[in-house]
Amino acid sequence: MKFKRILLKLSGEALMGEQKGGIDPAVVNMIALQVKAIRELGIDVGLVIGGGNIFRGVAGATKGMDRVTADHMGMLATMINALALQDALEQKGVQTRVMSGIEMPKVAESYIRRRAVRHLEKGRVVIFGSGTGNPYFSTDTAAALRANEINAEVVMKATNVDGIYSADPRKDPAAVKFDRISYQEVLEKGLRVMDAAAIALCMENRLPILVFDLNVPGNLVAAVQGEVVGTLVG
Repeated sequence: MKFKRILLKLSGEALMGEQKGGIDPAVVNMIALQVKAIRELGIDVGLVIGGGNIFRGVAGATKGMDRVTADHMGMLATMINALALQDALEQKGVQTRVMSGIEMPKVAESYIRRRAVRHLEKGRVVIFGSGTGNPYFSTDTAAALRANEINAEVVMKATNVDGIYSADPRKDPAAVKFDRISYQEVLEKGLRVMDAAAIALCMENRLPILVFDLNVPGNLVAAVQGEVVGTLVG
């Protein structure tokens, strides 16, 4: 077994499936089955989820909204996704806790690092909602931050392509896939893996990032077992 504790980063858009927005229960179910499979291998799983399928703070700000207000709305969107995923996991018998960066005691526990680590030690999946709890920080940055805080061995960034390419492979047939790439190269080449703050946080703490396609059945299990899947940044 290559990894014992991982932080899985999902975009909100991952939950849309073929829809134009919202949550596709079939996709949530598929993700929950993959997470259950790695939990059954004894791997500790932390999860950060975006909110782009419901509302994206940056998009709201570019259309004239106050940035802080827009980001708070985006954080609430991540909580809707977190609760949907918690429900899907618990229906499959996987004990799950949602922890929020913003206090909302009737919906989720507030994020406390020591409590989060204890949940993981007890075999529970922990979903970190509301990003970092602060405006101006993306859920990518939240993933890097929470991964470092819980001592995860890797950030696993789930996407809809099978790794990092020199260009968008769906638009450029000459795009070259990287099996491994350094943090510096990602920043210098402007590859849109995660935002610069998230990459810098991982680089400073030598936390590897694995970019892989979650839509391929068995990919997550293969990745945590150390098989060559996607692109490793580190």
